[in-house]
Parts: sequence; C-alpha cells; structure tokens
Amino acid sequence: MIEKADPIKNNEENPRKVYGAATKYRHLFFDLDHTLWDFEANARATLLELHDTMKLGEKGVHDFELFYKNYLIHNEKLWDRYRKGFIRQEELRVKRMTLALLDFRIYDEALSKNLSSVFLDKLPTRTILFPHTKEILQHLIDKGYQLHLITNGFEKTQHSKLKYSGLDAFFQEIITSEGSNSLKPEKEIFYYALNKSGARVKESIMIGDTIDVDILGAYNAGMDQVYVNHVTKDRKPFSGELFPTYTVFSLKELEGIF
Repeated sequence: MIEKADPIKNNEENPRKVYGAATKYRHLFFDLDHTLWDFEANARATLLELHDTMKLGEKGVHDFELFYKNYLIHNEKLWDRYRKGFIRQEELRVKRMTLALLDFRIYDEALSKNLSSVFLDKLPTRTILFPHTKEILQHLIDKGYQLHLITNGFEKTQHSKLKYSGLDAFFQEIITSEGSNSLKPEKEIFYYALNKSGARVKESIMIGDTIDVDILGAYNAGMDQVYVNHVTKDRKPFSGELFPTYTVFSLKELEGIF
C-alpha cells in the first residue's frame, strides 16, 4: 500500500513543499544499499563464507549468528560516526571487524585487518537484490524516466556492486560520497547530483530506505522523496515532523507512483 504524506507541520513556513499537487518527475535518484542491493543478505553470505574459510570458529567465534548480528550493530554505529565526520574510511572498515571479534573476547589486530580486507574484496561480488529490483528499474526506463544513484558507499566498492549485480546499465549518473566530497544527508551531495545529471529540483525525486539520511537530505535540498520501508509496516516520521512525500513497502509499489 502506497502512503501519500500529509503536509509537513508548519508547511506555511516551507512553501517549496506542496503535497497533493500534480508533479511531473523526470529524474529519479535512487539509494543503493538497503534500497536496491540487499546489504544485510549479502553481508551475511560473505561473513558466513569467511567464518568457514578463515576458521573463525576455531579462533573462538563459536556462534556465527551472534557474530553477524553484532557486526551489523557495530557497522551501523560506525557509519553514523563516519557520516558525522568523527572517523575516517579505513577506521570504519577495520573497526567494525575488531569490535565484532572483541564481542567474543578475541583481540587480534592482524586478524581484524585481514578479515576486513577479504570481506571488502568479496562483498561487492554478491548479487542479492530486493524483490522486483530489475523489473521496476526497467519499467521506469521504459516509461521514459532518467535514473541515477546517490550513495554514501565508497567509490570502488559501489561500482563493483553495480557491475556484478547487473545494475550498472540502468543508471545514467552514479554519485558517490567520495566523488562529490559530501555525504547524505548533507544537501551538497544532492546539489552535486542535480548539477551532474542536468536535473531541476522540481522534476526530481529521491528514493531511499533511511529517513534521517536519504529522506532528510533530499528534503533539505528541496527534493520530493519516496521512503522505501522494507523493514516494517509502520511509517515512522523523523523527529515526529518529517513525513516523506510517499512511503512504499516494496519496490513493486513504485509502479503506483510513476
């Protein structure tokens, strides 16, 4: 079920947002991880392989599911710190492994670095996508939309994901945080994307899975948004005030908007 937002609170102070008005979108900007490319499933498959090939069980990681769960928690927290500028790329990559191993009382700097390196080599070659990903992208292209990506992921890694999963052919412009020298939710990355794609704000919309990154960033840049809620069936507004322009619970539901 597609949800159309009510006006944002105090909308008279935000005249750029007029919900319910007919809008002609031409440029659709997608997020990649957690929106099209299933990060959790791909990370799990990769870590499961490494748990076996690197014999992590023999080193003390006796519960793979707990290791995987803890990795996701550490990864999310470290990404938040990275977006806020508190840590650098390399620290994020290695520390998430270090902390996941420490949960099993394993402190081995060499193992953490090796695990991080092999993980980063193998993860982008995984090809698990959310249901209907290629189907909906082709549908949108057939209807004449121009598709682009805005991702906080690292340049080399994201291009590899697109290549191996067969998504690269769908997108005209691929904007990364490294290429734009900015990160979502900073509005600068959206301005960079608009400029690079030759798009205007009023004919553009951001499609992503994270309220305080994709949706907030697009809103601050003046763009409409589609919140792709793969996880729950409850719309959870950011800070109680920001409602996405649209909310969908599967990529297939984008057909009802475009």
